[in-house]
Amino acid sequence: MAYSAERSQSRKVKLARARAVATAREMAETVLPRYKVDASGGLVPDVRAAAAIIYDPDTNEILWEENAQTQRSIASITKVMTATVFLENDPDLTQPVTIARSDVYQASTTHLHANDKVTTDDLLHLLLIASDNAAARALARISPQGSEGFIRRMNDKASELGLETTHYADPSGLLSENVSSAYDMARLITHASQDERISSIMRTNEYTVYSGGKRPITFRSTNHLLRGGDVDVRAGKTGFISKAARPNPNPWPGNGASTVRAGCRLPANRSGGRCRVRSSSEARCSRRSARKVRHDSTPRIGTNG
Repeated sequence: MAYSAERSQSRKVKLARARAVATAREMAETVLPRYKVDASGGLVPDVRAAAAIIYDPDTNEILWEENAQTQRSIASITKVMTATVFLENDPDLTQPVTIARSDVYQASTTHLHANDKVTTDDLLHLLLIASDNAAARALARISPQGSEGFIRRMNDKASELGLETTHYADPSGLLSENVSSAYDMARLITHASQDERISSIMRTNEYTVYSGGKRPITFRSTNHLLRGGDVDVRAGKTGFISKAARPNPNPWPGNGASTVRAGCRLPANRSGGRCRVRSSSEARCSRRSARKVRHDSTPRIGTNG
């Protein structure tokens, strides 16, 4: 048991270090927009992501893309569909939930303990702000479909939305079998951001829930764009999983992991719509002049994470 505990702790430390490296790179690379000249002489985004897309959700027009149809692991972007499916039957968000041991077992990233008592609304905040894996499992478990039926419903919902490269294997994104493409994720985040119950949580930078009304659990958003102040983020989701890098032909050198982000943002004093997705994997929607997308000097195009 001691050896197992030590190995588990060592794995957590390694994952934490990998996340820190990925976060540092992400923040460094998203400070300024980067562009390059393509073969035709046009100015296009210069990204290190293995796949990317700029998509107008109002017209369904792809304004720019790179490997946008390639299927790859999506890690915690999975949780966008988890929230979408859980909310589709208008559940009681004040419903009390007791966290089961199975929810937290090898959950990797969670603020919850077995026997914690929270509400479904608390779980949604943990899911979409802190990317809490135990919260994802708990929501699936208490859904009308049950854990296994919930995953089937996630896949059915993907089919209904026409997400042809998307498949879900668990509600948290821990399994690398959760796959999609940048194009599908652009469409999913566009759909999810229209639900204020989801987008309002995704716009929240910090939140506190109380287990049993007593133990405070405070967490901050994993989306660093919320902390910048130069864009009004409409919605966003990030994620991290070491196995998600395996299907990625161009992971960061020396980084045996993959980070992901999905979101919508609204720069001040802009109109029109645009959705960006970067992958391994990332999705982002922006409210901007879609027709200026190739020459706009202000958009931030981030990197492989």
